[in-house]
Amino acid sequence: MEKTTVGTVISVKKQWWLKVNTKPVRMHALDGATFPHIITVKYSVNGQEYTRRKWIKACDTPPALNSEVTVMYDEYKPSKSKVL
Repeated sequence: MEKTTVGTVISVKKQWWLKVNTKPVRMHALDGATFPHIITVKYSVNGQEYTRRKWIKACDTPPALNSEVTVMYDEYKPSKSKVL
């Protein structure tokens, strides 16, 4: 059974090595480029702390640092989780 809890974003990192061009023609190196992000979320279940990473697509805006996000986890194995 899956339960939910609230986690805190502790890290937001831009992946500079993977550039996504949004324009068909480039005028310079970063013209219209967007980059994906990796966020790290810390959450606790029954007093035990867990961390989870999530890949955010280049077209989506990542959550701010120290903001709260919803985490869905397995009741019997809380280390198995999904950031919503």
